[in-house]
Amino acid sequence: MDTLTIVVSVRQKFDLLRPIMTERMRRQWAASEALALPRGGMTLVAQATGLSRTTIWAGVRELQNPSASPRRVNDPRRSRREGGGRHLVEVNDPRLPEDLERLVDPATRGDPISPLRWTCKSTRKLADELQRRGHNVSHQTVALLLQASGYSLQSNRKTREGGSHPDRNAQFEFINARVLSFQKRKQPVISVDTKKKEQIGDFKNNGQEWQPEGQPEEVRAKDFLDKRLGKVVPYGLYDQTRNKGWVSVGIDHDTAEFATETIRRWWKEMGRPTYRAAKELLITADGGGSNGTRNRLWKVCLQHLADETGLQIGVCHFPPGTSKWNKIEHRMFCHITQNWRGRPLTSRAVVVNLIGNTRTSTGLEIHSELDENEYPTGMKVTDEELGGVRMKKNRFHGEWNYTILPRG
Repeated sequence: MDTLTIVVSVRQKFDLLRPIMTERMRRQWAASEALALPRGGMTLVAQATGLSRTTIWAGVRELQNPSASPRRVNDPRRSRREGGGRHLVEVNDPRLPEDLERLVDPATRGDPISPLRWTCKSTRKLADELQRRGHNVSHQTVALLLQASGYSLQSNRKTREGGSHPDRNAQFEFINARVLSFQKRKQPVISVDTKKKEQIGDFKNNGQEWQPEGQPEEVRAKDFLDKRLGKVVPYGLYDQTRNKGWVSVGIDHDTAEFATETIRRWWKEMGRPTYRAAKELLITADGGGSNGTRNRLWKVCLQHLADETGLQIGVCHFPPGTSKWNKIEHRMFCHITQNWRGRPLTSRAVVVNLIGNTRTSTGLEIHSELDENEYPTGMKVTDEELGGVRMKKNRFHGEWNYTILPRG
């Protein structure tokens, strides 16, 4: 029998038996096959099965002298002797995963809503930094920890038109440092954004929900707007330190007045009772919409809010095209969407209740209420009104990073 025939025969038998064999059975079966073959059988079996020669030799020793084998296992249900192997590095060093996440977080790429993420920092550089922080870890272990946290190696994908801003990554790191600074000083940090408008009525809502078999909830075939019921505009606020949220469900337009009214309500009901010694407030927001970088009314309304509360209100905007990196998107909005999946939003009360009943295993809690005020669009802000805003721009991209100081 030639070499190729032997390899094919062993591989076929191994593929058939592998699903029902334990680790110990695999190495002992491979050892018995190698011993049954003429000279060179060890190499042929290793080539056919993919097992290493070291593993097959261990199986040979177990078969030839079980009592003297260092791998002897008394319990037939075990594949290895007790006490073998090292503890997981995160068991011996509980702070390691947390420090690794802090190093990776400012430079995280990919869609943060997805569990699949990747980082631009190499495992060797991360290992070097962790070693400087007192962790005894190799770059191979860093790679395993990243995989366990949902990261993976990915190539580039063409999805974005036009070039990104050259200071895009620097702005991410600036925001991260600013947030950590506020949290260290026990000052509130919130993330704000508008969730997409939702039609009210018995319309189809994507997703599936448990129902009695054969009795799906019936909805309209067409998604034409019901003018009587209209739409709702959820504007959300997420407390990055306490993992709490607030959502105002508006019935009019998504304007800067509506956005700042949501922040005002949160501060009155939740913020001030929690942060009694707060003198500052940091807001992270995207660069467009009702809280956009070029929205004059946003800055004027924040000035009124600063005057009312006495807070210095810092604002950090995310660079163009990166609004999904804002914490509220993947810490709160995604859970709201999951909570009402497959359920028609038949009334405003249903929307408010579904948002308010959103909970997660990590302790997220959301307060939601209806805002029935009218917020007209097209309001003009004069140069004089804008000039009355006490705005202190940061030297690093003042159009993205600024602080509104209270007057008087």
